Amino acid sequence: MRISSFQYALRDACRSLWRNKFMSLASVATVAISLVILGGAWLLVLNTQNLATAMESELEVNLYLKQDLTREQALGMKDQFAAIPGVDTTTYVPKEEGLKILEDRLGEDTNLLQALDGNNPLPDIYRLKSKDATLVPQIAAEAAQIAGVEKVRYGQGMVEKLLSLTDWLRTVGILVIIAIALAALFLIATTIRITVFARRREVSIMKLVGATNWYIRWPFFLEGMMIGLLGALIAVGFLQLLYSQLLKNVAMMVSFLPIISDAGSLLRLYEILLFSGTLLGAIGSAISLRKFLKV
Repeated sequence: MRISSFQYALRDACRSLWRNKFMSLASVATVAISLVILGGAWLLVLNTQNLATAMESELEVNLYLKQDLTREQALGMKDQFAAIPGVDTTTYVPKEEGLKILEDRLGEDTNLLQALDGNNPLPDIYRLKSKDATLVPQIAAEAAQIAGVEKVRYGQGMVEKLLSLTDWLRTVGILVIIAIALAALFLIATTIRITVFARRREVSIMKLVGATNWYIRWPFFLEGMMIGLLGALIAVGFLQLLYSQLLKNVAMMVSFLPIISDAGSLLRLYEILLFSGTLLGAIGSAISLRKFLKV
């Protein structure tokens, strides 16, 4: 397309937006509402997946060593545990530290060692963190085979259920976003179709006097893009205002909840919404105009 033709199409699109301002405002509002719903669902899904990831990151394998091992033997086992495929970090917890942790949980005035006549019954422990939460059962099974390990605990049964739940949440989240995106496309296309239908006589006259399909299509195409972009800007502004308020409330009331507050992640989402709004507006115009070009 020549620059002069593009400039004409852009001027015609702007004039059309102004002449049909009420229909244009209705289309912008439709785009904005659709993208607010889509963006809100996307934020909900992202935070749900973030919560699932945070829960998975807390999973660990606890290895209880045999009581007859010396301290040197216990420390020497670290390399064996670290060599297990999938292990990310290994933390050694001597029985003295384990007893101290237990006393702290029971209260400051508790002296378990004195109550036990100076005998510490707790074993030395290794805590293993995995690189991938799905590898926890496999790591536990391999660690149990190492000589000197008396017992292995990692929440067997509950871990498998948790992993199934997080996988389900991720799958459902993706399906929800796809469904809402398709609904938004249908709603936007329908609204823009009404706008084009109101100007069907104008399109028919242009066709009858010899205008090419692309000559007619470009102004509508640019108009749809501008409607989509304006609606997306409104949606992004509203979502940012609403989400920033939500972050403040969460920080005050449930600060332990792992909600997404990274500016980079939010910016990427808003960029996607702006691009999606512009694209949906253009696609809506293209779909709606195709019927009226068959004259």
